[in-house]
Amino acid sequence: MARVTRGRFAAYSPPACDLASPRPEDSVRGAVSLAGSRTCARAHPRARARAVLGTAVCAALLAAACGQEPVVATSRDLRIGAESEDLLPIDTFFEIFHPEPTIGRETIDRIFERWRPAYASIVIEAARFSQHRVRLPRGLESAVGERFDGDFDRAYRWLWARPAALHPDYARWKAILYEQIEPRFAGYFEAAGEGARIRLDEVRRGGVERGGIPPLDHPATIPAAAADYLDPADLVFGIEIEGDRRAYPKRILAWHELFRDVVGGVPVHGVYCTLCGTMILYKSEAGGRRHRLGTSGFLYRSNKLMYDADTESLWSTIHGAPVLGPRAAAGFRLEALSVVTTTWGAWRDRHPDTRVLSLDTGHRRDYREGAAYREYFATDELMFSVPFSDTRLRNKDEVLALRFGDSAAPTAIAVRFLGA
Repeated sequence: MARVTRGRFAAYSPPACDLASPRPEDSVRGAVSLAGSRTCARAHPRARARAVLGTAVCAALLAAACGQEPVVATSRDLRIGAESEDLLPIDTFFEIFHPEPTIGRETIDRIFERWRPAYASIVIEAARFSQHRVRLPRGLESAVGERFDGDFDRAYRWLWARPAALHPDYARWKAILYEQIEPRFAGYFEAAGEGARIRLDEVRRGGVERGGIPPLDHPATIPAAAADYLDPADLVFGIEIEGDRRAYPKRILAWHELFRDVVGGVPVHGVYCTLCGTMILYKSEAGGRRHRLGTSGFLYRSNKLMYDADTESLWSTIHGAPVLGPRAAAGFRLEALSVVTTTWGAWRDRHPDTRVLSLDTGHRRDYREGAAYREYFATDELMFSVPFSDTRLRNKDEVLALRFGDSAAPTAIAVRFLGA
């Protein structure tokens, strides 16, 4: 039997990002945490890379102050074209961030003089944080024979359209780089090895810290009669398990994107993708254990990646499966359960004994209908890029997605066609 998911035709890609303009908020943590770590840097290459990156991020901050089914990829696939080449050691690339501009410029020149395809993903990521806001993008364009005109997303789309060609130590690069923004980010990439089911260079930061979009943990509910904050036309996600009926209003989940609860005695995770409008309900137990998932702060193809607290593996939201980290090789996925997208009036009339989320969530948010991401939904523009495009529908047209397990390709049906 097919699983039905309602959502947007395309997930989400920020209006063109300038390759040459790092955002100050991306740099604060590194500037604070590592600017004085020179002593330990002499003792260990990794510590040295962190120290150089931390001090240089500070310089970048000051300068800026004056913005489907996962692709199965083994660790060997992720290094294609890299192992047989004479590659620069990964620590070389951290010299891009050296606080002494001359050293950074010399390093960049050396990278492009000895250019290899395995450097492209590193250079594109480095451009967001480096003080060399002109030299890096121009060098990249010259090395690959393409024009990106300062468009960060265009550079990524060019990269993703080619076979993966990553430096063998690319995971370590990512771990150290993003550790400067949020120390807990490092664990996602330190454990990225055998069993990876997605391309590591397609894992992008979503702009928030780990747990920066706070999940609802066993949220308080109230009887239907007490839910005077809801209008009959407000959208809710309805769940029924073993006679236990719950309504989770979209206007609340839009601010939290994930809830952990027990419904009808069954531990569940509800995952709502605000920017693609999709709600999926999963059993929390799989692979012989009960998982506790949270918001990682990273995206894959503009869809949120979750993480588990035990191993820091990253999980696909759409497929409910670990795709990067220690659990990626396990081959299991969470079981999807039924959820109904409907109006509060229709759900309440059909299930008068239902309980519904209380506005007392423990967080201060504007829970009015349509308040979350109002500007985003006012246009058809995406917030995060994806490596492919399909122009048969608009980016944010609503679709019903039919998924038939592994037996057939998924099918998307435009909602406006169903209403015709």
